Amino acid sequence: MLKPLADRVLVEPLEAEEKSAGGIYLPEAAQEAPREGKVIGVGPGRLLEDGSRAPMSVSEGDVVVYTKYGGHEVRVGEKEYLIIDEGSLLAVKS
Repeated sequence: MLKPLADRVLVEPLEAEEKSAGGIYLPEAAQEAPREGKVIGVGPGRLLEDGSRAPMSVSEGDVVVYTKYGGHEVRVGEKEYLIIDEGSLLAVKS
């Protein structure tokens, strides 16, 4: 498994919705790319000038919303993940 460095977060994107709000099934080409995912791993935090680390605002298991073009795609085995800077995370779903 991958261990993110600094203030990066390893996210497993959630599946795109296959149905619209009205119950209509969407073809794969019309499905919007997911912008939500489950946090699989977090880095130790950004290194501060005094040598300490800034605490991370998310933890493993959180479901997060991230920017449309945030992150770098990584494949491990059959699974696809994103490595995202903490600054590209917009919210934590509760």
